[in-house]
Amino acid sequence: MDSVSFGSDNHSGIHPQVLAAIQKANEGFCPAYGDDPLTVSVLNEIKELFGGNCDAWFVITGTGANILCLQAVMHSYNAIFCPQSAHINTDECGAVQKFTQGRLLPIETAEGKLTPELIAPHLLGNRDQHHSQAKIISLSQSTEYGTLYTLQELQRLADFAHQNNMFLHIDGARLANAAAALNCSLKDMTKDISADIVSFGGTKNGLLCGEAIISFRPELTSAMRFYRKQASQLLSKMRFIAAQFQAYLEDDLYLKNARTANAMAKLLAERLREIPELIVTQEVAVNSVFVILPRQIIEPLQQKYHFYTWNEALNEVRLMCSFNTTETHIESFIQDLKALLIATSPHC
Repeated sequence: MDSVSFGSDNHSGIHPQVLAAIQKANEGFCPAYGDDPLTVSVLNEIKELFGGNCDAWFVITGTGANILCLQAVMHSYNAIFCPQSAHINTDECGAVQKFTQGRLLPIETAEGKLTPELIAPHLLGNRDQHHSQAKIISLSQSTEYGTLYTLQELQRLADFAHQNNMFLHIDGARLANAAAALNCSLKDMTKDISADIVSFGGTKNGLLCGEAIISFRPELTSAMRFYRKQASQLLSKMRFIAAQFQAYLEDDLYLKNARTANAMAKLLAERLREIPELIVTQEVAVNSVFVILPRQIIEPLQQKYHFYTWNEALNEVRLMCSFNTTETHIESFIQDLKALLIATSPHC
């Protein structure tokens, strides 16, 4: 790809340290399906990182992680509360419904964040046999709008879930970005707020592929290894995911990558706010920027830079930064954007 991409943090390459770890793991022979010493060791490291007394598994994709997290703690007659904008609702092609046979209950939110007050009215009649029984609150940290739940907000949702016989699931595809932004540990955001099951993403933050699932309710998730196989998420050569996570955790590379991506997004937002014609629509907490652009410059700008229109009615676009986004990329984007504004101005 010749052009710079702000389309997704999935568009970045593999971090050099992760790539080197893959190459190192490629030497010799090794047991398959996670029975190798490296996989066992790295999973134990992840368990400790999340506070211990939990179980952990590697999967290949973020969608796979969400499916398995939810499937492990629900029945087909259960339902899942999530924001309308949640990845499981908008971008996973009905995968959760297909595998769990359960129901999604999407809720409109102002900035991609659920609250007990938004969920409570939908619990009326939850115990009637004619209704899907609400069992899980699923949230993304950070959210699809790049916003963050505070630790207090997470705790309130966990308490509300448990008071109503539900579980709290956290889609952590960008959990590292959230930890970097909140300056807290992964344990602070998960075990300490009483989450039940979470994912810890790597693909969007410098890995080739691979996510980790962490269960704080091991008594409920003992069948995970069977669900994982059914869902085609059991990688035969598991050592190559483990090797990536070994590099990812070493010297807190996951945090360093996330901090870089977050910092580049903040810089991009600052430069965009300097331009009167533009409106940054969301608080920039992690590595995404949402901005309204004049319609006439969007397509010409996309010819050089890859990014997506988030809301066509508003001309709102999403700009994503990653660990390999640089200040040079941002300055080039801003200069080209300004040139297009001048070229398309009616006064030009």
